[in-house]
Amino acid sequence: MLISMTGFGKATCELENKKLTIEIKSLNSKQLDINSRIPGFYREKEIAVRNLISKKLVRGKVDFSMYAEVSGTENNSIVNTEIVKAYYNQLTKISSDLGINNPADMLSIIMRLPDTLKTEREELDEDEWKVVMQSIESALNDLISYRSDEGIALEKDITERVKSIQDLLQQVEPLEIQRIEKVKERLRANLKELSEKDDIDQNRFEQELIFYLEKLDITEEKVRLANHCEYFLTTMAMDEPVGKKLGFISQEIGREINTLGSKANDSDLQKVVVIMKDELEKIKEQMLNIL
Repeated sequence: MLISMTGFGKATCELENKKLTIEIKSLNSKQLDINSRIPGFYREKEIAVRNLISKKLVRGKVDFSMYAEVSGTENNSIVNTEIVKAYYNQLTKISSDLGINNPADMLSIIMRLPDTLKTEREELDEDEWKVVMQSIESALNDLISYRSDEGIALEKDITERVKSIQDLLQQVEPLEIQRIEKVKERLRANLKELSEKDDIDQNRFEQELIFYLEKLDITEEKVRLANHCEYFLTTMAMDEPVGKKLGFISQEIGREINTLGSKANDSDLQKVVVIMKDELEKIKEQMLNIL
């Protein structure tokens, strides 16, 4: 089955002193491209998060965001007492030297000065991180489910277009017969016109006719195109990422369709080829989003 590279997943995580919101968005890309936004207190686990994403999503442009709402019960900022005392002593001395009374809001002034608060970094609780990772996996699974649903729609559309190419290929057979008859009639008419003026070597003419018809023969192209279409449908049914493989097969399909067009030498057959090309281009557009 096909899996889209477009998806969105979200999960929330309630911890003792914070609430986490995890959002993951993915779009199509030739490779895996991860852009992450993680709060500072989990920054040391970024590599673990990226490894999990690469394992689960394989390919695509991925935006991972984790937002934290910290409750009032947690405050890692504490007053740097020694710095505050030093500021107070210095300001008091300056006020005394200048004959100025200490302002009533001296403490509030000091607390606005640099380094009066310091932040103590707590060690990451591994049990807490296990809960966070479970939420990240939940968001990833949500995104994967989204991708699968998108893939079902893509598979339906692409299958219809491949079958349309197969149906058009069936229309080529009668058109090919008509085309050969038209070529023969045109050659006979030209031969009749020439024979009235010049002597024609009948054996040489037949040899040239065979060579000409062989150049216009599209039997091999029809067989290969039919095989490529069947292989495309079989590959789509595989339970693994097949986007790149389908891209290679579609190139082969396009090559056979182009050869049919170059050998067509018939307006009705050319119309069928143009419709085939149109269907293939729409397939290629859809395949840009397939994992």
